[in-house]
Amino acid sequence: MSEGAAKKEEKPRKFQAIRGTRDLLPPETALWNRVEQTAHEVFATFGFGEIRLPIFESTDLFARAVGGETDIVSKEMYTFVDRLDDNPELWGKIKQFTARAKEQAPPPPNEGRGQMLLARPPADLKEQIPLLSLRPEATASVCRAYIEHNMQQLPQPVKLYYMGPMFRRERPQKGRYRQFYQIGAEVLGGSDAPAIDAEVIEMVMTFFDRLELQGVQLDINSIGCRECRPKYVELLRAALLKVKDKLGPDSQRRIETNPLRVLDSKLESEQAIIAKLPRIADHLCEECAAHYAAVKHQLEMRGVIYRENWRLVRGLDYYMRTTFEITAQGLGSQNAVCGGGRYDGLVELLGGPPTKGIGFAIGEDRLILTLQESGKAPVQQGRDVYIAWMGERAHATAIRAAKDLRKAGFSVELPPVEQKFGKALGQADKLGAKYALILGDNEVSEGLWTLKTLADGSQTKFTEPDLLEHLKKHL
Repeated sequence: MSEGAAKKEEKPRKFQAIRGTRDLLPPETALWNRVEQTAHEVFATFGFGEIRLPIFESTDLFARAVGGETDIVSKEMYTFVDRLDDNPELWGKIKQFTARAKEQAPPPPNEGRGQMLLARPPADLKEQIPLLSLRPEATASVCRAYIEHNMQQLPQPVKLYYMGPMFRRERPQKGRYRQFYQIGAEVLGGSDAPAIDAEVIEMVMTFFDRLELQGVQLDINSIGCRECRPKYVELLRAALLKVKDKLGPDSQRRIETNPLRVLDSKLESEQAIIAKLPRIADHLCEECAAHYAAVKHQLEMRGVIYRENWRLVRGLDYYMRTTFEITAQGLGSQNAVCGGGRYDGLVELLGGPPTKGIGFAIGEDRLILTLQESGKAPVQQGRDVYIAWMGERAHATAIRAAKDLRKAGFSVELPPVEQKFGKALGQADKLGAKYALILGDNEVSEGLWTLKTLADGSQTKFTEPDLLEHLKKHL
């Protein structure tokens, strides 16, 4: 085969979305817009302002906030080295180290260069490497912004909400993607009054109610504070050691690393064992017990229905007291759509002043999926008016009519070229138009425009002002 023939047979590469990502298309995006607009509206009524955060941050921010030993930081973050054009000497050292590391021990298939550099270089080189990561969550970024912009000088507490994409390289599954979307809110500063916790929960429940989300269940718990939780953890560890041989390998490992995580186990064989373990609510200090009781009272005053779940915990040290989770029907075992809680030590951990904090994050992908499965997704929206014009004189009138109708808020389709009458009505029908505005020489000369109702085929002539009034009443 000649070289020319071979080139001719080559087919261009077919590009597809990267695994774990996807395109959001109409009409689905109409539902996304409705969900996000509802969040804007509801959160504003509770006095929250929107914050827009960078997509990537210093890797160390997430290592400190999320925990350097967690799967999120050690395995799932998309981490990369910032360009070092202005520091060729350091860049040379990094390339030398990377080359040697690959020769000595190639990274596992799921480990990117950023993780390799983060975990393995000598300490003196590691400190110099400017590692950046795509954000796996947003709470750390909000706290960083609170510190950086001296928001502690503002009237406290500062109430902020956000929405946008997050990134984690985990196994894609139903409602879970590598580029996923969150809607969240944080309250920073001021006191840790139980009413703040209750109002945050009330706000997110109001949001779900406005969306008519089905089968919503709120679970709450208190995980104590720095005084009482360590004592409970040791008590839990001792109880787990007595039944260690009956637990699976993951739970056995967690006995030493983080006993609270054993309570998250979904293994059927472990449920009866976990049910007999000590419960943290029975081991809260006096202040935490009073705070938890007050939070429950505040929720009852607001008419928020809840269920106590003693197994609802958070593994990181800066989480304390109130923790909550909201589930919805339709997602199987992975049915949580929102998680939140109090984290009074996080801002201080990131270099800021001692600051009270509480917040939540909603998995928007899973929320959308739940709304779709419950039949709450909007149907494809057609055009309000399709303008069927014929003749050059009518074209100028059609352009003006389209401008006036769009200004009045109607969805209008104006074909770019003249069409035969039958073809124009066929296209209007395909686009789901409710009306066809027919403009020809006669309509332009008489100043009477023909409006055809496509559902029943009826036609009526209107002056331009009367046409607008008719559409305002019927659309």
